[in-house]
Amino acid sequence: MTFTDPLVQSLTRAVEAAPADVPLRLHLAEVLIQRGAPGEAVAHCAVALQHEPASEHAQALMRQALGGSTPAAPEPPHDPVAGPTGVRAPLPQQPTSPAQPPEFDWEQAESQVQDVAPAKRYADGDDDAPPVDAWDVERSDVTLDDVGGMDEVKARLRAAFLEPLRNPELRRLYGKSLRGGMLLYGPPGCGKTFLGRAVAGELGAQFVNIGLADVLDMYIGRSERNIQDVFRLARAHAPVVVFIDEVDALGQKRSAHGSSAMRTTVNQLLTELDGVESSNEGVFVIGATNQPWDIDPALRRPGRLDRTLLVVPPDESARASIFRYHLRARPVEGIDLGELARRTPDFSGADIQHVCETASEKALMASVQSGSPRMIQMGDLAAAIGEIRPSTRAWFESARNVVQFANQDGTYDELRAYMKKHRL
Repeated sequence: MTFTDPLVQSLTRAVEAAPADVPLRLHLAEVLIQRGAPGEAVAHCAVALQHEPASEHAQALMRQALGGSTPAAPEPPHDPVAGPTGVRAPLPQQPTSPAQPPEFDWEQAESQVQDVAPAKRYADGDDDAPPVDAWDVERSDVTLDDVGGMDEVKARLRAAFLEPLRNPELRRLYGKSLRGGMLLYGPPGCGKTFLGRAVAGELGAQFVNIGLADVLDMYIGRSERNIQDVFRLARAHAPVVVFIDEVDALGQKRSAHGSSAMRTTVNQLLTELDGVESSNEGVFVIGATNQPWDIDPALRRPGRLDRTLLVVPPDESARASIFRYHLRARPVEGIDLGELARRTPDFSGADIQHVCETASEKALMASVQSGSPRMIQMGDLAAAIGEIRPSTRAWFESARNVVQFANQDGTYDELRAYMKKHRL
């Protein structure tokens, strides 16, 4: 239906410009119901429910549109059942009205909106191609020079990925392939994802970030198809770095799975890493995990995620850089970054961000109480450091048993040496 109503036209253009704006879309649906166009309103309500399934407003408008009822009068801004103390009194039971709108019919709604919110389509009508909007393939503008400190980690990354690419003659001489993978492990919040982006930036490669929710699907066979699509997309954009976050959940030991569906998902990941059907030349796979001991051993055999790198909490120079980054846009005075770095051993990057947020809250509350804004000072940051316990210590406590009793093959020698050096 074509509308000449300026309000409907204006709202429609606004929704097209901001399709994820649920309140705006529901406002348009409400206007369409008032204008006698419930079919168009149903379509917009269904899209709104896809974004916010629990929205009572969207459900109510959907029932009105399907039942043809007029919209309810807007509620007054005050709470009519709140007493003088602001406590709501119990609402009296209302008799059921015979004119209630019908129950929400999902099948009818789906039939009316199938052309408004289509599922992901495949490019050029090819059902075997990966969804064109399923994953973002981006160009990383971050390099290892942007990573403060962590010199040993950066040296290992250069040897594993960067130097073979920069020296093609030597690569061919020594038979070094441009395929392979690396497993980054360590405490949470220490910058594993940032390092993956930096590797992509150094390579001048594309970057694909894959999370657990991007792959796993409730329907049998879809998780395997998603993994296949990820690698097909990566091969089409080579050179590319595929970063798989929480790889321990996706590639967990098959012996620990009671579900055959999860075992076949791990099998599919192994198949794609091997490049059985297609070459993985130029596809660099970096997996990140906080629990490397839960990963299926087959994922770590040569040719897959065969190189392991411990990403430890930032050193002193890196901590100073992280403090500088998180304080750069805040009003500060008298800040000694070196002192802050010395007072935060074992703090992860996420912990330092939390310290800066907490210090900002303290300065804000002091400004509210005094009636005049003031700068963030060393006292605020020192108080925040005193309140926050490094999150990495709990991880090292859980890793101690693995280092002591499950390191027969020397996999965690690097972790053992780090914990011994820092007396963890």
